[in-house]
This record gives sequence, C-alpha cells and structure tokens, in this order.
Amino acid sequence: MPMKALILVGGFGTRLRPLTITTPKPLVEFGNKPMIVHQIEALVKAGVKDIVLAVSYRPEAMVKAMKKYEEELGIKIHFSVEDEPLDTAGPLALAAHILDKDDEPFFVLNSDVICEFIFEDMITFHKAHGGEGTILVTKVDDPSKYGVVVNRDDGKSSSIERFVEKPTEFISNKINAGIYIFSPAILKRIEVRKMSIEKEVFPPMAADGQIHSMELPGFWMDVGQPKDFLTGTGLWLTSVAKKTPQVLASGPQFVGHVLMDPTAKVGENCRIGPNVVLGPNVVIGDGVRLSRTVVLADSVVKDHAWVQSTIIGWQSTVGRWARLENVTVLGQDVHISDEVFCNGARVLPHKSVSANVSEPQIIM
Repeated sequence: MPMKALILVGGFGTRLRPLTITTPKPLVEFGNKPMIVHQIEALVKAGVKDIVLAVSYRPEAMVKAMKKYEEELGIKIHFSVEDEPLDTAGPLALAAHILDKDDEPFFVLNSDVICEFIFEDMITFHKAHGGEGTILVTKVDDPSKYGVVVNRDDGKSSSIERFVEKPTEFISNKINAGIYIFSPAILKRIEVRKMSIEKEVFPPMAADGQIHSMELPGFWMDVGQPKDFLTGTGLWLTSVAKKTPQVLASGPQFVGHVLMDPTAKVGENCRIGPNVVLGPNVVIGDGVRLSRTVVLADSVVKDHAWVQSTIIGWQSTVGRWARLENVTVLGQDVHISDEVFCNGARVLPHKSVSANVSEPQIIM
C-alpha cells in the first residue's frame, strides 16, 4: 500500500543565515543535493507516494524546485501553506485530508535532520507494536541540550513513559531524533492551531501507552545551523565512504573524504580534505588548502587560499592568499579580497570584504 509523509519545512531558516537569505533552507545543498531531497529519496525508497511539505515561508521557490523531483521520482508533492506558523503539530491537522485518506500509517520528519534513514524498518516496528506512534531516538553524549525520552520498565520496553526537556541530571542519553511514524488515529489529538507535538501531543500519548521509541543506528545530526551543518557533512561523508566509496574524489591532492561534482576543477599542488564538498562549476586555484569546508555552486577559491571550517555560498570568490576559518559563512555572491583574514565572519549576500575580520561578527 503506498504511504504518505509530511515534512516540517517551517519558516525563515534564521539559524542558517546568511545562506537562507537568498535560498529556502530545505533547498540549500547538503552533499551537493538540496537538503530535503535526501529525505524525499529515502521516503520514496520506502514506498511513499504522497509527500506533504508544510511551509510558512516562500512556498513559490519550493514549488518550482520540487516539480523536477516530483516528475523524476513518480510521486505527488503537496504543499500545505500556513498563513501563520503552526509549530510542529498544527501542520498535521492542516494536512489531515491527505494523511488520513486510508488506514496506512504516515511519516513525519523535521526538514533539517540528516542520518541513515531507516524508514522500512520503522514501518515493520510500528506495525508490530500496534500503538499510535513511533519516535526515532538517537544516543548523544550530552543529553542536557535536548528533549530526553524515558522508556517504561527501566528502558527494557519500547513503550515511552515520559519526556524530560533539557534535564539537569542524567536520566537517559536517548533523545528525540525528529523522525516519526504515526497511525491516522493520532490526528484526533491535534487541532488546526499553533500546537507543539512535543509538549502537547506526545505526553498524553505516553500516558495512554500509545507511543514507542525505536533506536536509530549510525549517525544523526540536525544540520540547521552552520557549525552543525559542517559536522553533519563530515558524518555523512564517513557514511558515504562506507557504502559507496567510489563516488568520493581520489588522488594525491585529496586527504580523507572529499565529494567533488564532476564539473568542479582543482588546480595544482592543492591539499583538499578531509570533509570537503565541492559543488557544480566550482574552481579551486593552485596551492589551495581546504578542510572541513563546503563550497557551493559557481564559486571560485583563488591560488594559495587557506580555508577551514567554512561554508562558501553560491557565486562567491575567495581571493589569493586569503585565510578563512572558525565557521566563517559567506552568503550568495560574496567577494573576499586577496590576503584577507576572516575569523568566524558571517557575510551577507552581495557584499565585498577587503579588510580583516579578526573576531566572529556579521558583515552587513
């Protein structure tokens, strides 16, 4: 039976600025593919035919971009446009006419989560326990920054007893990974209004014994802000290296895991990597050093530049002997002059930087 999914695309993508000033967050390329397309392709592989994108900002850009994938993948992408943001539960009620059109369960996920998606396994697990909902959980080193999931019977059962937001003492290291599968019965619990699924829907479900957790194997990262985007890129490249190493760049100039679009060009005597992604039509000059860096389409890094922990936006230029580091992010069409140093700079689109930026700041 074909299944359905809803992706919470949300609003302005402020955490990923300046990239999201010119491009909606789900369309920012992660691993040379729009972030949301990683999720859509994995959903389609699991048999999903109807995908609802819950959007409250610039839906026209999303509609245009998604047309291509709708045709390529043979699916229907619906847009559920919120007049005002409805948080994480309201969008389900708004799209209920699609999500409950049959008795089959449906997926819900946050648009900026990257992991090894296990949708097929989730279907099997969810149908086996028979409850209204399944939450994917992941283990983290520091659970105090997240919503922690506590299971019944001292963790021996998959049934969730309660949720603890940002605990001050250790209770569990399992957190909500932002990926769910629900039976249509959950829709009776949700109204078309601003409503939090984590605070208003999950606790009553836990009290009723209707929600279970399933542990996610492998890596997980919310890539909605620049430092996590770069960390997530490294984790994802490691996963790619295990599964399909042939797609990564190889040769004496590449160190560790590097993904390079076939149209990108790299000069002589460079050292590229580890954890670098070069987008379409990117040009890297001679003697360039890149590590933990993403260079988006049509950008140029000139000779002998040194770039670390940086995201270079589309159609940007980094000058000769320039040095960028410490989660510097260039928006679209940004130009860094020769020999300029940028330490943690966030440069808004269509700007030129000709003086050193010695401490983290926004360049407007």
